[in-house]
Amino acid sequence: MSEAESLPIIDIAPLSGGGAAAAAVGAAIDRACRESGFFYVVGHGVDPDALRRLDRLSRAFFALDLEEKMRIRMALGGRAWRGYFPVGAELTSGKPDQKEGLYFGAELDDRHPAVRASIPLHGRNLFPDRPPELRSAVLDHLAAMTRLGHRLMEGIALALGLERGFFADRYTSDPLILFRIFHYPPLPAGVEADRAVLGANDERAEGVVHTTPGGSLWSVGEHTDYGLLTILMQDEIGGLAVKSKGGWIEAPPIPGSFVCNIGDMLDRQTSGLYRSTPHRVRNRSDRGRLSFPFFFDPGWNARIAPIPTEAALRDDREERWDHASVHEFHGTYGEYLLGKIGRVFPDLGERVL
Repeated sequence: MSEAESLPIIDIAPLSGGGAAAAAVGAAIDRACRESGFFYVVGHGVDPDALRRLDRLSRAFFALDLEEKMRIRMALGGRAWRGYFPVGAELTSGKPDQKEGLYFGAELDDRHPAVRASIPLHGRNLFPDRPPELRSAVLDHLAAMTRLGHRLMEGIALALGLERGFFADRYTSDPLILFRIFHYPPLPAGVEADRAVLGANDERAEGVVHTTPGGSLWSVGEHTDYGLLTILMQDEIGGLAVKSKGGWIEAPPIPGSFVCNIGDMLDRQTSGLYRSTPHRVRNRSDRGRLSFPFFFDPGWNARIAPIPTEAALRDDREERWDHASVHEFHGTYGEYLLGKIGRVFPDLGERVL
């Protein structure tokens, strides 16, 4: 991968201060959001020992047999939309992904007003009996990523020439936080990959991959994220690819970093100045791959509207993977999200949404 094809690496440590140093970080974020919608962050201050612990415990969970993992299946999570799903149960663009995973969110007890009101995606998490330490590792990670999400949104506010607290004051004082742990099994050999489907600029498209009947050649198919900001920890295996202006490029793991990308709501708010960038995953290794995406999104009842920018709105409906316009949406983030997630788990969505 040439230097021109690589994603920028931004040291965000100066955001904890102010002045010219923080403004420089904002300028770097602005360039990244305009050019690719993806960037790496370092200098984030998250404890590396805690990240290694989360990785180790997650591997221990996914090594369990399916019967034990299904004891916390998502159907038992009700409207909170939490728990485990097996390989092939989650859809992207209507096709089963080649991954299994755990869904988590803010830990809310039954007395919380949103839980008492039966608002979807609010409630208690489902944690496994084994390994028992996974519960504390996940809750610690949620707290650390929430702090990081607030700091990064301050950087994005600076990037847009706004007050640092713009998003916290209007959209994320009570953010909707969603956290996933995904395990991508190796894709068994035996099914020839279609180079046209994989992308003409994919140098390894002539390999062999696996697909379920009616499924995808990808561990996760092409998609954009729904909210404001995604903060991703990935293991050393890699497999994430980003759709740049010149074609698909890889986002390989960089030790000590997180990968960040903007979602549909920030695309809408900036009238397309910052675009939510399509991405996909294919595990090309012979080992299981783990990824840990954390979604830092507007509050459930936040009404999403454009903010003043220099951009003239250009609707890219025909260029998008789903041929849908994020700029035609009017309403709260909760309403937008409900319109999307039922397509990811259609059977479950009919029962709980």
